[in-house]
Amino acid sequence: MGREAANRAVSSASAMSSLARHSVAPAPATSTTAGRIHQPTAATYPDPVTMRHPSLRQPPIGFAHRGARAHARENTIGAFTTAVAMGASGVEADVWITADGTVVVDHDGRVRVSWLPRRRTPIAALVRDQLPSHIPTLAEMLAVLPGHVEVSLDLKDMAALPGVLADARLVGAEARLWLCHARWEALAEWRDATVARLVESTRLEAMREGPERRAAHLEAAGIDAVNLPVGDWTGGLTTLFHRFDRYCLAWDAQHERQLLDLVRMGIDGVYSDHVDRMMKAITGVADPTAG
Repeated sequence: MGREAANRAVSSASAMSSLARHSVAPAPATSTTAGRIHQPTAATYPDPVTMRHPSLRQPPIGFAHRGARAHARENTIGAFTTAVAMGASGVEADVWITADGTVVVDHDGRVRVSWLPRRRTPIAALVRDQLPSHIPTLAEMLAVLPGHVEVSLDLKDMAALPGVLADARLVGAEARLWLCHARWEALAEWRDATVARLVESTRLEAMREGPERRAAHLEAAGIDAVNLPVGDWTGGLTTLFHRFDRYCLAWDAQHERQLLDLVRMGIDGVYSDHVDRMMKAITGVADPTAG
């Protein structure tokens, strides 16, 4: 049995215990024709956003997506410093590792180089000095961030994780990291190796066992947070994950009305390209008629 399979087996047993401890009812499901089961969606947990739900983080973290993407070239030092200047309480970036072992910040993980102009080359096949000059290293990004700014990193290549932790530890930033990946089982292998928060980035429709059981699995595995697209969240769903002491994060929140709704739902952190709108909503001064 591989490590991930073993993690799933242990987590499953622990999750059953967690479900019993939290007295959570089985996830709702309804049989349909051909014997298929419809798993719950956000509509299963309707909730008016006029009611304010408590969050685990007060105030929620405002992660500037790829830096201040709506205000500067994404994933550049200028984008991250702009985000901080605009009041973002967190920044988000995607990380990869080069052929010579340097962790760098880029979204796609492929770049154009002068000697192969007709196709894009994977960052993993290049050394640091071969990359375009606008791509910063993680160390360079961390160096310009004040100590109060939270750092969310999307681990596009899990091979970068040891380097991520090494770079963060050099500047005392490990405790401010939120490490995101689509497969919580892969993150669980690192639970004992870091104090960073571990985040499953997924969609509600991918939780085939239902959100209650997924929350129990995440708690049992030591995964700190779940990150879902803005349209998946409701106040009922944040309340459910909070019962398991899991943080609730929302990505792709671009409009003031969306941001305000998320804050009222009790979200613990949001990702937005628009730092100004995001921080207005978080501080409670956004215009509720906008967006």
